[in-house]
Amino acid sequence: MHASVNEFVPTKVAQLSGVKKQFVKQVVLQIGELEIYSGDRIALIGGNGAGKTTLIRCMLGHYKYDGSIDIFGMKPRADRVKILGRVGFVPQLPPPLTMTVKELVEFSAALYKDSSAENIYKVAKDLQLDLEPEEKKPFHNLSGGMKQKLLIALALGKKTDLLIMDEPSANLDPHGRKILFQQLQGMPKEGVMLLSSHRIDEIKGLVNRVIEMDCGKIISDKRFDVDDFNQSTVENVGMTTPIQPEVQK
Repeated sequence: MHASVNEFVPTKVAQLSGVKKQFVKQVVLQIGELEIYSGDRIALIGGNGAGKTTLIRCMLGHYKYDGSIDIFGMKPRADRVKILGRVGFVPQLPPPLTMTVKELVEFSAALYKDSSAENIYKVAKDLQLDLEPEEKKPFHNLSGGMKQKLLIALALGKKTDLLIMDEPSANLDPHGRKILFQQLQGMPKEGVMLLSSHRIDEIKGLVNRVIEMDCGKIISDKRFDVDDFNQSTVENVGMTTPIQPEVQK
């Protein structure tokens, strides 16, 4: 049967094969096979040291690794600039940037097509962060909550094919988390979202796939209908109690 004109047909966005990462002699990541398709809304879960952040950093070309990773048919290390042009990313820990808020916004808006300072300011304001009074402040002088909101605004203020957020609700107040999740619910159907989080209950209404990691390996990979992803399915993936966020080293 042929797909109808309006039918959404998933396409492969990422493929990982035999990926291994080690620091000195300690293996911290070992992925056999992993495929990610357009339309995937993934909750990446696991305890402290499970390998979630390491996996994300390998996918974004931050780390060298053994094995093969393809993102949009490109290599994260060799084609990093092209890949990042299609990716929105919120790191677990804010980087120690010395740029002012205005410089950072303008830099991000100029770096990516389909991004603008106006969009970034709007998303920040939706998160109850007014950037105009903060424009001259260095990024590293902002409070933890303000840094997080600005990083989210930078990621959501542009059109992305792949949105990766590492503990996105960290440092956000309840209202900020509510607005963030409302923004994420409005993502295009064909977009891909990868949320690393220890708050599985908080994001269960956003995801249709749960990947659980432990000791650098994927131990569970399950797909769900978003409407059916309730507490019973959370229990099925072994996450009946909150886990601690991964500490980046």
